[in-house]
Amino acid sequence: MRTAAIIQARLGSSRLPGKVLERFAGQTALAHCVARVRACPAIDEVVVATTIDPRDDAIVTVCRAAGWRWSRGSEDDVLDRYYQAAQGLGADAIVRITSDCPLLDPDVVLALVATFIDQRADYASTSFPRATYPIGISAEVMTMDALATAWRDDANPAWREHVTPFLYRHPERFRLATLGCEQDYSHHRWTLDTPEDAALLRLIFDHLPASTSWRDVLALVEAHPDWSAINAAVVQKRVT
Repeated sequence: MRTAAIIQARLGSSRLPGKVLERFAGQTALAHCVARVRACPAIDEVVVATTIDPRDDAIVTVCRAAGWRWSRGSEDDVLDRYYQAAQGLGADAIVRITSDCPLLDPDVVLALVATFIDQRADYASTSFPRATYPIGISAEVMTMDALATAWRDDANPAWREHVTPFLYRHPERFRLATLGCEQDYSHHRWTLDTPEDAALLRLIFDHLPASTSWRDVLALVEAHPDWSAINAAVVQKRVT
């Protein structure tokens, strides 16, 4: 099975504009994300899917300089952006990654793909029906056929912005699988969406090398409980 990871990235974030090019330990959030996805042995190809908005010319410049494969598509219809990015990859499965997860753990992605394969799923996630990993340690994987079906049949613009709701909200049409953690760590927030998130991530990256696992991060933040208070008041956006 050939598996491609598509990392969505744009600079037009409302709460922290330009966030994917914020730097941590000398590298952009996007660079950390790409490196971590590439470190997963289950991934055969990585593509950065940005938008046609002129602001995102900067992301294309970064991709070209780094030698990363990239594509451009709709800013709001992210499902179409994913589908168009997947064309020509020859992939049987697509892993969805968001570039605001610079602490993504390649071992979690590997375990998710293994779960997806073992359960012969059309769609598998670390977050559905509920997340147990820290926010920011998340991924989804779907068959190319499932992605194509969602692209064709999903008529809800709000769902299309989040790519996969059509899949997990139609269990009668798709085989679903979940990768959960042994206990609930979802109260930890290690994603990048606000200035408070960036402040916490800088503390983490200042104390740990970029190659560390999410469990190393967990041990660090639990040893410094005051750190988690930095972004504790941030409300996670929900899919409508």
